[in-house]
Amino acid sequence: MTDEPQRGGRPRDTRVDAAILAATRTLLAEVGYGALTMDLVAGRANVGKAAIYRRYAGKQDLVFAAAVHGRTLDPPPDSGDLRTDLRWLVGGIARSLSSPETRAALPALLADVTADDDVADRFMRTFVAEERAYVETILDQARRRGDLRTPVDAEVVHSLVLGAIFARIYLLRKPADKAYQHEVTDLAAKALTEGAR
Repeated sequence: MTDEPQRGGRPRDTRVDAAILAATRTLLAEVGYGALTMDLVAGRANVGKAAIYRRYAGKQDLVFAAAVHGRTLDPPPDSGDLRTDLRWLVGGIARSLSSPETRAALPALLADVTADDDVADRFMRTFVAEERAYVETILDQARRRGDLRTPVDAEVVHSLVLGAIFARIYLLRKPADKAYQHEVTDLAAKALTEGAR
C-alpha cells in the first residue's frame, strides 16, 4: 500500500511507516529518548536503517512524528462556529502533548531542537508550518463566516493556545483536562471575537 512520495521521492509504503512509528513509540516507553537510536528502531521495526532515513532527516524528526504528530495533519473541520473549531484545536493539542510517548520524549527533544539551528529551522519549515497552517484554516473559516471582521495573526493564536497547554502540562505539571481545555477555548474565542471586530 503506497501513498505520497517520501523524502527520497519514492512512493511511500504505509506499512513500513506504521512499523517505524510503532517501534519508536514502544522504545520511547522502554528506553527513553536519550537511549533511543535509529539502529534500535530499525531492529524493532524489522526494517533497514536506510528506510528510516528516507522518511526522517534525523532522530528528532522521527521522535516528533511518532510522539506528537507527523508532517501532515488532517484538515480541521468547519463546524460553522469559531468556538467549536477552537475547542477541536485545543483538544487535539492537549491529547498530543499528554500522551505517555510525548511526555517521555518532549523535554529532551526540545532541548535537542533548540540547541541546533539547522534542526530548529527544519522543524519550523515542517512540523511548525503544518500546525500554523491548521490554525490559519480555522481563522480563515471564521473570517468567511463573519465571526472575525479583521485579520488575526495565526502565529499569535497558535502560540497562545499551544503555550497554554504546554505550560499546564510541562511547567505547572497539571493535567490539561476537559475543564482546562474549555477555559482556554472560551478565553481564546472571546479575545478573538471581541478584539478582532
